[in-house]
Amino acid sequence: MQVKDVMTSNPACCLPETSLVEVARMMIDFDCGEIPVVESADTRIPLGVITDRDIVCRTVGKGIDPMDMSAGEIMSAPIVAVTPDMSFEECCRVMEENQIRRVPVVDANGACCGIVALADITKYATEKEAGKVLEEVSADIGAASNVA
Repeated sequence: MQVKDVMTSNPACCLPETSLVEVARMMIDFDCGEIPVVESADTRIPLGVITDRDIVCRTVGKGIDPMDMSAGEIMSAPIVAVTPDMSFEECCRVMEENQIRRVPVVDANGACCGIVALADITKYATEKEAGKVLEEVSADIGAASNVA
């Protein structure tokens, strides 16, 4: 099985100048916890990602008002990404090694074409495999820089 078989295709993306209010609305509208931040709507080249956790921990948790901030100000960068032709197992390894709960998928042009989340892993992996990925992603969570 390959990443293209399990990924959510054509994920919602935002621009660095997109307000955090709009990013939060996108998360609600698309029922997701991570939005890739891309350089332009045309290229969809990811510059970073912004998670619901980024918004909370990098603004509200520090007493900073997020209402006038943009995605580019608090996004996690650089990104870790996988490709559609990568094996499902390799994608799981990348998520484990980087302790990330979601990983963007980029095509041959470097454009964001999908996203794989832990929910996708649990849907397609065996119970044992899914448990291992969750355990590794969650291990010493404070040490990871791109965790959500």
